Amino acid sequence: MTSTILLAFALMLVLEGLMPFIAPAAWRETFRRLIQFSDGQIRFVGLTSMLIGLILLIFFS
Repeated sequence: MTSTILLAFALMLVLEGLMPFIAPAAWRETFRRLIQFSDGQIRFVGLTSMLIGLILLIFFS
């Protein structure tokens, strides 16, 4: 169980690092736009991301 969680965390770090590595200017611009969102909008993006992740986990498990 622990090794699976660590593998999932490692994969998340790899995926999170792709955008700044491949397109740093686009990544920076994305964060400039993100800081202009209200707290509610950021929470909605986070909730949507979590729900999509859970659906994918259920679907592919």
